[in-house]
Amino acid sequence: MPVTTLLLTNARLAGASGPAVGAAAGLVDVLLDGGRIAAVTPTGAAGAGHAVVTGDVVDLDGRTVVPGLWDAHTHLTQWALVRHRLDVSWATSAAHAADLVRDRLRYAAAPAGGQPLVGYGFRWATWPDQPTAELLDAVAGEVPVVLLSGDLHSAWASTAGLRFLGIAHHPSGLLREEEWMPASPRIVTVEDDVADALVADAARAAAARGVVGVVDLEVDDNLTTWRRRVARGWDGLRVRAGVWEQHLDAVLDAGLRDGDPLLDPAAGPAATSDLVRQGPLKVISDGSLNTLTAYCFDPYGGAGHDGHDGHHGQVGHAAHGVLNVETDHLVPLMARAHAAGLRCAIHAIGDRANALALDAFAASGARGSVEHAQLLRREDVARFADLGVTASVQPEHAMDDRDVAEELWPGRTARAFPLAELRAAGVRLSLGSDAPVAPLDPWVAVAAAVTRSRDGREPWHPEQRIDVAAALAASTGGRPLHLAVGGPADLAVLDVDPLAPDADLRTMPVSGTLVAGRWTHRAL
Repeated sequence: MPVTTLLLTNARLAGASGPAVGAAAGLVDVLLDGGRIAAVTPTGAAGAGHAVVTGDVVDLDGRTVVPGLWDAHTHLTQWALVRHRLDVSWATSAAHAADLVRDRLRYAAAPAGGQPLVGYGFRWATWPDQPTAELLDAVAGEVPVVLLSGDLHSAWASTAGLRFLGIAHHPSGLLREEEWMPASPRIVTVEDDVADALVADAARAAAARGVVGVVDLEVDDNLTTWRRRVARGWDGLRVRAGVWEQHLDAVLDAGLRDGDPLLDPAAGPAATSDLVRQGPLKVISDGSLNTLTAYCFDPYGGAGHDGHDGHHGQVGHAAHGVLNVETDHLVPLMARAHAAGLRCAIHAIGDRANALALDAFAASGARGSVEHAQLLRREDVARFADLGVTASVQPEHAMDDRDVAEELWPGRTARAFPLAELRAAGVRLSLGSDAPVAPLDPWVAVAAAVTRSRDGREPWHPEQRIDVAAALAASTGGRPLHLAVGGPADLAVLDVDPLAPDADLRTMPVSGTLVAGRWTHRAL
């Protein structure tokens, strides 16, 4: 029987020589069949050999086809929520952030039913003034306000916001790490139907940027959540759904190994999608730079060295940061996941946390990634390669954090976000966003990795730049840019060749995206 196919004609491969869009030289036809790349031939040759083509023939008019892009680190539901929340990421002080809250309440109605006004993105570590509940009270009164930090490791609440979070008393209103994490579900979760609709919308927006898949490390019971979405007919991106320690037993009881489809046996034949698969065990081993809790060998710059951070009068966090999970707990946890066929994704930002994470990989025998790897000792770069551990990195964080890193990690930033050193050592790189910490847009990550610059500023430690081909390979799961016959028909169609010297990577125009040969975004 004839099989429905799709023929992309007059396409160009990344880096192909020849005239620009619309010219015949150097163009190819890409035949997609059964969700796979069936053939890549000079224009006109593929169709002649496949008389049974029954699907569309789409003329790309010289546009460039590349493997579809992945974001290797997202919190998908939180990103979906953030897209509809107050953006305070550009605030330059606590007073400025409070002004943004005041303006929102002045020109838009307060949330109904006692729900809080939620904002996101503030980065307080280098502000000249201190975030306090009183500052928000002055502009919001009895309206609950909760602002989420850019790194998600802290939150700033008004007095009414603290009450909404179930916190009766707090000395400042700035909640960090273990103060914030238990309260966060009150803010980052919504009704299932609402969350699913918002996530579907966010997936469509990601597809419009050439995204075919994400690793979803949402702090949630992801097995239940994604089985529900599959049963409801999920047909968006490919998803690798991570699991947290508190939900690990359920995944192991289900016999799920890395890459297994998250099909719900109770859902019957309706749940047949293989787009959603089991992802890694996620563990947060330390804090973050902006919250002064990333675990480091050396104390933070400008911090007190008496066991408190001393920054803006805050106390309670050691000057070297915080280790959230002790090694004697982390190693057996990783070993258990590894024995069950799961990979491990270990959050580590400070150099000491990274060293301990690598120790845990060595001791447990686990496979997987260190998430973030923002500050590394040079001897630990080689250990990544020796242990076969992937460095899952978010290059846009370097652009967000370059100034705060210079202040808080003085004399150390030459080994911060060391992408070129990792690549030179043979370490596998995997690029992501940590959305909502940075936008779910792989072109933003690629641009940051390649240029180490944003907003016209001089490149920050340009010696750590990587080339475009390497950045793309780290954004496509290592798939070759030349399109491998037999590989999945997960593709992005671009108006501009990303390997062209004058390509603006950050704003790369995307004309189409296909997952398993099915259009998830089409603007042709």
